[in-house]
Amino acid sequence: MTPPNTPVLVVGAGVTGCVLALELAHHGVPSIVVERAARAPRHRELTLVSGRSMELLRRLGLTSALRRHGFDPDWPPEIVWARGIGQPPVLVSRSPSVNEVLRTYEKNTDGSDPIEAYLLLPSSDLTSRLRVAARDHPLIDLRQGWTFTDLRADADAVVAVLVDAASGERHMVQATYLAGCDGAHSTVRRCLAVTMEQLAPPVPHCTVYFRSDELAGPPPGPATIITAGLTLTWRHDEHVWIGQLPMSAGEATMADPTALLRGRLGSEPAEILGVAQSEEALRVATAYHRGPVYLAGEAAHHLAPPGGPVDTCIGDAVDLGWKLAAAVHGWGGPDLLASYEHERRQRALIDREMAARALETRRRFGRLAVAGASPEVLAGVLDQEAPQVDLAGAFPGARAPAVRMADGGELFDKLGPQFTLVDQTEAGEGEELVATAEAQGLPIKHLPVRDPLVRDRWAADLVLIRPDQHIAWHSGGSPAGWKHLLDAMTATVHRPDHVNT
Repeated sequence: MTPPNTPVLVVGAGVTGCVLALELAHHGVPSIVVERAARAPRHRELTLVSGRSMELLRRLGLTSALRRHGFDPDWPPEIVWARGIGQPPVLVSRSPSVNEVLRTYEKNTDGSDPIEAYLLLPSSDLTSRLRVAARDHPLIDLRQGWTFTDLRADADAVVAVLVDAASGERHMVQATYLAGCDGAHSTVRRCLAVTMEQLAPPVPHCTVYFRSDELAGPPPGPATIITAGLTLTWRHDEHVWIGQLPMSAGEATMADPTALLRGRLGSEPAEILGVAQSEEALRVATAYHRGPVYLAGEAAHHLAPPGGPVDTCIGDAVDLGWKLAAAVHGWGGPDLLASYEHERRQRALIDREMAARALETRRRFGRLAVAGASPEVLAGVLDQEAPQVDLAGAFPGARAPAVRMADGGELFDKLGPQFTLVDQTEAGEGEELVATAEAQGLPIKHLPVRDPLVRDRWAADLVLIRPDQHIAWHSGGSPAGWKHLLDAMTATVHRPDHVNT
């Protein structure tokens, strides 16, 4: 029997896999998504989605539904640094609330701020909401309880071996492209024999979910308490503490997490709700693809323990999604799809360095606290370090200024799903350029703009915006270089002089 075909098979329905499938659907490309877990995730960790990532999700119509599951937009997240549990804080890092961030954005007219504020919510809610959106989309075939076990790939297609847990049946699915979004222990990555570059030896972690009657005065909202040897996060909505405990090699073999937690807390937890083992690892894959098989999200990089920001994963999914769609529709040449690895691996290496700095700050704080450093010395060290929470998010490349127009509307909301040529010329010179692009098969929206605020912030008269709101090309009114750019994006034969967008 001929195996079923799909343009893209996505392995893994976590944040990366769901956003990738939704991005593909945004561009009219159907996909099959397989997920080993048959049930909804139960992770209690808090996840920070930066303003920039929310800006990307806004394009897919996801932000309103996600915000309904976020925490109180008036509550400012806090990070409390203390020498030990129950001791006075050395430093309290207070971040602005979502509504405070929005008020700041309203005052900034230069377009540098994202048009969405950050979102803080339980990681299980984020994944569950994205799965609902994927399941409801007519172009996405989400199959939970299906396990990917192996693949066979050549230059033109890939055949995946899948097992349906409910029936035990083995299925062969043929796809033009396969995206491995199956997490840090990726089976897809193992099948490709892609190795991971490690910045430092991994540190085993034990995460304990518990309730305690002896931890006095928990804050009324979500907060993180960092001490020597222990990081506590308070889930006020569930009245649950989440303790992340770095362990030594000897501790990693212990079978009693209650004793380990008791030793760090100095008190007895009232109720242990769950325990998870993980690694504090800083790894990036040596390659992001082999032929038609691609890696994204934590299959391509593992940057921190659970509960950290998901921005790198969302960025991978959006970038890979629109470039795969270009290849499927036939207008994106090999250089465009090859640029996924260049752009996103570079981003992962940058984020790895940022994560390493944040982890070293915590370790240095712990060493100094154990050594008996005074609160003043500890606070001084922390003041010199980078902030622990990035509420805006930083992405590589030139993102177009997100200017709020004179009528109050957002320029980003007027951009097309594929490419958009923003035309500020008096004579509408962009029409000819758009006609040239359409003749070569490039999907493009012509957007004439006559707005003083946009004119003030956008120096170029003609600006080509990519689907991810990054600038692909700009000109002062001259079409020089336009055809070369179109050739680079739409050529079906690789040329070494092509440039990535």
